Amino acid sequence: MADKTSGEYDYDLFTIGAGSGGVRASRVAAAHGAKVAIAEEYRVGGTCVIRGCVPKKMLVYGAHFAEDLEDCAKFGWTVEKPQFEWTTLRDNVLADVDRLNQAYTETLENHEVTIFDERAELTGPHEITLASGKIITAKHILIAVGARPHVPGCDGHEMGITSNEAFHLDAIPERVLIAGGGYIANEFAGIFNEFGSKVTIINRTDTLLRSYDHALRDRLLQISMIKGIDFRFHAEFRGIEKTDSGCLKVSMTNHDDMEVDCVLFATGRVPNTEGLGLEKVGVELGKKGEIVVDRFSKTSIDHIHAVGDCTDRVQLTPVAIREGQAFADMIFGKGDPVAVDHNCIPSAVFSHPPIAAVGLTESQAREQLGSIKVYQSDFRPMKNVLAGRNERSLYKMVCEGDNDRIVGIHMIGPEAPEIMQAAAVAVKAGLSKADFDATVAIHPTMAEELVLLR
Repeated sequence: MADKTSGEYDYDLFTIGAGSGGVRASRVAAAHGAKVAIAEEYRVGGTCVIRGCVPKKMLVYGAHFAEDLEDCAKFGWTVEKPQFEWTTLRDNVLADVDRLNQAYTETLENHEVTIFDERAELTGPHEITLASGKIITAKHILIAVGARPHVPGCDGHEMGITSNEAFHLDAIPERVLIAGGGYIANEFAGIFNEFGSKVTIINRTDTLLRSYDHALRDRLLQISMIKGIDFRFHAEFRGIEKTDSGCLKVSMTNHDDMEVDCVLFATGRVPNTEGLGLEKVGVELGKKGEIVVDRFSKTSIDHIHAVGDCTDRVQLTPVAIREGQAFADMIFGKGDPVAVDHNCIPSAVFSHPPIAAVGLTESQAREQLGSIKVYQSDFRPMKNVLAGRNERSLYKMVCEGDNDRIVGIHMIGPEAPEIMQAAAVAVKAGLSKADFDATVAIHPTMAEELVLLR
């Protein structure tokens, strides 16, 4: 055991924010024997569990049934007049969110972590003041407050919603305008489209998912348009106003005005660092309000650390969890400190169909390595063939030119994220194309394309 207080402070660790990173750090620190408290002004679980990845993925599952019900006839099934009831799915999802909130709370309580259900602010060296006025001292402080949706500052922006509110809608809007080109915009576009909405995406540029390989971006755009999703590129909001009929009239640059029933802002996420007293105690912030940290998640103040989205390093739940674990082990565990490796992190977009990727894109590899080799498979999955669905998948492998070491794998197609998790291990381990070639295929699967690339 290491670095515990002898009574000089109320707690060894005080964590602000009970999301994925904060919960993991607090639980692990307590398991190492530290006296830990955590403050959360909303609900234990954070963005991922309460209003992000988990409920979003449940909506994705629900949306997939729309196409499955269409396709099942070719497989011999007769389903009479299928009907979708949004409120049933919504309420079941929110009920599971309640279950997870309770599970996360119990995890902290079982490790004897004190939970304060209120906002906390740094008010002095080693000092935290709660919204109730209670003052607490701690030897170490961890900031894990996450990020929030960015909302453009146009006239009428308050009439729109963000992903936070999308899970609580009373009904599926007939016409929805989604602003943004990132993963949240494309995921909700797929969800609402499958639920029967007329979906339009507007974006400031003509590039979707700019961090992903160009071939995957182009394929998703093509498929999305075939599915009926409209796109307006090089468009920025001029304003939103409510019409006499209760609809929303949206004006934008370079395009005609349009009327919709809902505007969903999915234009990125900003660190949730305002009003925490960070500047007051000398914690350095970046241009976007992100907390500046070193490779060990330490801020400009030695006893204050930060993990997760509020540092704006990599805004992914598993990254926040790893950062929280590394922090707790470093401060309260045994052994040398270990920095989280932010290279070669796999990721996914749960669009329709989904995208998964790890490592360098083709353009990044050409720029960084010069000589590369690219292998790809452009195919129609067996299920789509029998269903008569003309939707093709694309798998792409990028290798270093001299030794065929795999530096990137990029996939779009059914179950791509599930397949990528195992493939990402191989890329992280530095395996070569020959290692994939030497592996016997599992036939018939979509995943076998990865070991049959030519």
